[in-house]
Amino acid sequence: MSKVYSLRTVQTIPASIDIVWAFFSNPENLKDITPRHLRFKTISKYHGDKVYAGQIIEYKVSPVLGIPLYWMTEITHVDDKVLFVDEQRYGPYSMWHHQHHFRTVNGAVEMTDIVHYKIPFWLLGDIAHVLFVKTAIQKIFDYRFKVVEERFGKYQP
Repeated sequence: MSKVYSLRTVQTIPASIDIVWAFFSNPENLKDITPRHLRFKTISKYHGDKVYAGQIIEYKVSPVLGIPLYWMTEITHVDDKVLFVDEQRYGPYSMWHHQHHFRTVNGAVEMTDIVHYKIPFWLLGDIAHVLFVKTAIQKIFDYRFKVVEERFGKYQP
C-alpha cells in the first residue's frame, strides 16, 4: 500500500482579506496561478464566481508528456474568508485533499495550504513520488508563490 504524503506552504500577502478571498475563492483564477506547461483548463460549468460546499469543478491538465488528464474536484467545506477545502473525486491521485486557510496578520493575509495526497500503483507510486511527483507538486506551489507575489506585491513586515 502506498503512503499518504503531505505538503504545507505559507505565504503572507499584502492585501485585505476581502481582496485575497475574492481572488482565491473564484475557481476561474486557478488557471492564473498554475504553471502554463501544465495546460490547465477548467471544463466544467459552475454557478457563480465563488466556491461553495458541494461545488464540482472539472479540469483538464497535462502533467506528464503533455498528455491531457481529466480531474474532478469537489469543494467540501467553505468558511467564508477563513478556509475552503477541495477534494479530488476523479483524477490522477488515489487521494487529494487540499485545505486553503486564510487569516489576517498585521494588515496582511497569511495563506496556508495543506495538501494530503496519495499516488496510485502502491510501491510504483511511492517510487514515482521520490523520482518526480514530489518535486513537480512543489514546483507548482513555488510557481504559485511567485505569481501571487507579482500580483499582490511582496510582503514587507
